[in-house]
Amino acid sequence: MACGDWLVLLSKRVMIGFDSYARHAVRRPFGHPVPNVSVSGPMIYKGIYHLFYQYNPYGAVWDVRIVWGHSTSVDLVNWISQPPAFNPSQPSDINGCWSGSVTILPNGKPVILYTGIDQNKGQVQNVAVPVNISDPYLREWSKPPQNPLMTTNAVNGINPDRFRDPTTAWLGRDGEWRVIVGSSTDDRRGLAILYKSRDFFNWTQSMKPLHYEDLTGMWECPDFFPVSITGSDGVETSSVGENGIKHVLKVSLIETLHDYYTIGSYDREKDVYVPDLGFVQNESAPRLDYGKYYASKTFYDDVKKRRILWGWVNESSPAKDDIEKGWSGLQSFPRKIWLDESGKELLQWPIEEIETLRGQQVNWQKKVLKAGSTLQVHGVTAAQADVEVSFKVKELEKADVIEPSWTDPQKICSQGDLSVMSGLGPFGLMVLASNDMEEYTSVYFRIFKSNDDTNKKTKYVVLMCSDQSRSSLNDENDKSTFGAFVAIDPSHQTISLRTLIDHSIVESYGGGGRTCITSRVYPKLAIGENANLFVFNKGTQSVDILTLSAWSLKSAQINGDLMSPFIEREESRSPNHQF
Repeated sequence: MACGDWLVLLSKRVMIGFDSYARHAVRRPFGHPVPNVSVSGPMIYKGIYHLFYQYNPYGAVWDVRIVWGHSTSVDLVNWISQPPAFNPSQPSDINGCWSGSVTILPNGKPVILYTGIDQNKGQVQNVAVPVNISDPYLREWSKPPQNPLMTTNAVNGINPDRFRDPTTAWLGRDGEWRVIVGSSTDDRRGLAILYKSRDFFNWTQSMKPLHYEDLTGMWECPDFFPVSITGSDGVETSSVGENGIKHVLKVSLIETLHDYYTIGSYDREKDVYVPDLGFVQNESAPRLDYGKYYASKTFYDDVKKRRILWGWVNESSPAKDDIEKGWSGLQSFPRKIWLDESGKELLQWPIEEIETLRGQQVNWQKKVLKAGSTLQVHGVTAAQADVEVSFKVKELEKADVIEPSWTDPQKICSQGDLSVMSGLGPFGLMVLASNDMEEYTSVYFRIFKSNDDTNKKTKYVVLMCSDQSRSSLNDENDKSTFGAFVAIDPSHQTISLRTLIDHSIVESYGGGGRTCITSRVYPKLAIGENANLFVFNKGTQSVDILTLSAWSLKSAQINGDLMSPFIEREESRSPNHQF
């Protein structure tokens, strides 16, 4: 199973984008790309953004007949459905076309590497190419007869059930292409198997993997890309800069269903990746998102010189509800991603195009949020909104002491209760709140202090939580509480929060994008006009709201109700495949 493909998919009557919310019971998002599980190959080609994704055209839940769905956009906001790029048709993918990536060759031609499930139910790596490269929408694709390109066998010893999700390839200074494929050994060593090729058809496995880590299990959806050590501009995947870049290795661990990343150095001579000191490619590594977020993928936007991240957001509802509503799973809002100036963490922020959806605005300036208070934010559509708020806390000495054993932020958040007042916090937002407050989702901060015995200096710890425990009266939903620490110092930094609310999805960015938490919620009461938005402070000390800006979000232009039919080109009629 690849990049989350083992979970739910969308039915063929659901398309990317905003739903007509007249059907309140459905609670489908208005602003998120929807008909897919994992993103398989995002890219920009001839000025058109492409989103390929795992798609089940036959129902809302998993089916072996997975195809590559395809939609296009000129702005990453409004989407048009295209015919699925390809479906199972060769012996090397007859049991499913699973995840993969797109690589743009030096001549500008895009090429797809993807995992196929062959006639023996084993995982192999295949290639697909566009039929007409002059078509910016790339509506026809073909598969060369050389497939499969990478296989398992008795010599390489790779398990055919754990060999999937090829990355975007990068070109070395020696003229050879490199690509990694996720895998694991029987003793749970996770690894990124490295392959090389001069022509993109004939691939040779390297003697050593790019990287590995023991006791981590299967590495799904690996992503390997460079980041600049200065500024927020993105870096092209094959960039050969030595002094100005670091590298990021992201893996999706199937044992935890989370995406973890490390920052490090890539030795181009030895073809190995070494994480920086303090990073280990396991559950101790930082996560891209501390909520419902998996199987992410980045691509380099060469027009706006940025790297964009997509992530799959799975459901909180039971499968029977997914079948009833006819869809499941969606993509997060696309995020710009770059390296923090400290070089120790990645920052994420919704792409600037999302702001084109902003409508009516409400602004607050310099309000005091008294202890125990709750203030309603009027004037915006609370079920579909973009909220930015900046807090300042003055009396930090009133913070509660954090115990040395409190190392799991999600556990701290899960044990918290908004009715129990502490020193500094909880304070933040209540979103998708019903009129009677029976339902709400809270996104908030707590501040703790700890004494550093080495220099007798007080340190402050900022905790960010997204609490779904009261999000719905439906107890069959997953109503977990998520949490993470935010690497900011409240003694000289403000505490900022941006939350995007889209009916059944709440995406929150704390500390300027240092910590991200995504939640899926399904209120029964807080729907449409019956949803409310509040800012609150349940701590014992006042908190200053420096600024609060909230916008209603408009609906995007969306494609139709049905997927376009397949027009995949048969191999026998395919053009001569030359790269």
